[in-house]
Amino acid sequence: MAQVLEFKLPDLGEGLTEAEIVRWLVAVGDVVAIDQPVVEVETAKAMVEVPCPYGGVVTARYGEEGTELPVGAPLLTVAVGASEPAPESAPEPESAPESAPVADGGSGETSGNVLVGYGTGAPAARRRRVRPATAVVTAPVEAPVAVAEAVPDRAGPVPVISPLVRRLARQNGLDLRALDGSGRDGLILRCDVELAIERREQAVQAPPAPAPAATGAVTERVPLRGVRGAVADKLSRSRREIPEATCWVDADATELMAARTAANAAGGPKISLIALLARICTAALARFPELNSTVDMEAREIVRLRDVHLGFAAQTERGLVVPVVRDAQDRSAESLSAEFARLTEAGRTGTLTPGDLTGGTFTLNNYGVFGVDGSTPIINHPEAAMLGIGRIVAKPWVHEGELAIRQVVQLSLTFDHRVCDGGTAGGFLRYVADCVEQPAVLLRTL
Repeated sequence: MAQVLEFKLPDLGEGLTEAEIVRWLVAVGDVVAIDQPVVEVETAKAMVEVPCPYGGVVTARYGEEGTELPVGAPLLTVAVGASEPAPESAPEPESAPESAPVADGGSGETSGNVLVGYGTGAPAARRRRVRPATAVVTAPVEAPVAVAEAVPDRAGPVPVISPLVRRLARQNGLDLRALDGSGRDGLILRCDVELAIERREQAVQAPPAPAPAATGAVTERVPLRGVRGAVADKLSRSRREIPEATCWVDADATELMAARTAANAAGGPKISLIALLARICTAALARFPELNSTVDMEAREIVRLRDVHLGFAAQTERGLVVPVVRDAQDRSAESLSAEFARLTEAGRTGTLTPGDLTGGTFTLNNYGVFGVDGSTPIINHPEAAMLGIGRIVAKPWVHEGELAIRQVVQLSLTFDHRVCDGGTAGGFLRYVADCVEQPAVLLRTL
């Protein structure tokens, strides 16, 4: 006897409302274990493997690879209590049964715990629980029913769950009532809106251009989706809402580079340059806490934050991401080096979780790795400031009253002018520059 349970796309955290199916890890008829990853999805934050809290035989999958699903939409159904795959010729069920809650643990056939942003096999300290997934229970059957890919029921009104879909339609002047949703029960997905936009553009026949080079002929349209779309939305919001200002200063980093070389020559774990700069940042924020804050305009309050969750900009194959080092103020230079290395590798391999990419309070942007000296970055909303580090390069510099060749770096601070004035921002940046030029006092606390 088996019960068919429906597993829905869980809440992936941080206000994410939808995810795109990247790759199915199981097929209809496969036997899955409790908490086994069954699908890889991409959100606006990261790639996530979603574990299923049920053990049994997969009887249906909802959505092809590349399909976007809202949180709460069905992912798959599992026949719990069955040990053998069902025959492929079994008919598809006509409709989904009514849902009922599933107990956590109990029979051992379900875990009831789908973690926010993580697999259930993640370390306990990093687990975040959400409500147990809703189960769909059918009448007991002798064997599980193998089902083809689920076909949405289009009867009834056309719903729209995702605010991103509504905004995309509004920005492009589309009437959602005129669209047919491809999701379950006629749900309108982002792909439906994008397809309508594409068809409308194709219907408008532009006259042939006599000289493509002179008219700027379109060669490609790149959808603003996934990470690229999330970056576009966030930076646009930052520029609209935050009255930012930037100040900068050149600093002699010769002593800092020498101190790092000496520390690494002494043996033990290696200390990275960005870890030393992060340590300087946390010390500066302890003296100028105004910059470790956010602005609540509805309450008309500046919210100063106790802990420094330090983000750092990283360029990956999937685009710009900002991993976050938690509680940076309590970490040593060695601990910071290890965490920067871990997050950088996770970004390179595409395994950053939503938890790794959210909750930052201050960002460190090392654009010197691109071979440039300076920049005026856009603040990572809703933070209040970002410190930029240019390349460290040999330049003529007056040192101890004489002209010498020194290792010089340009530091820039972009800050939200609502949280402080130029005196505070200048004091913060000057302190950072002083620590770069004379790191000995700071290094004694590492």
